[in-house]
Amino acid sequence: MTVRRRAERDHYVVRWTELDPGGHFLATEAPDLLVGDVREFFAKTR
Repeated sequence: MTVRRRAERDHYVVRWTELDPGGHFLATEAPDLLVGDVREFFAKTR
């Protein structure tokens, strides 16, 4: 079973984003991508 399937089975996943760079520590590895993804999420939920 993949990580995504397990997460979706065990938790209420609102958004799942896979970015090429970064890994478990996206906030420190690619903070600009994380900020962009969060902004996109909140722009769509208005």
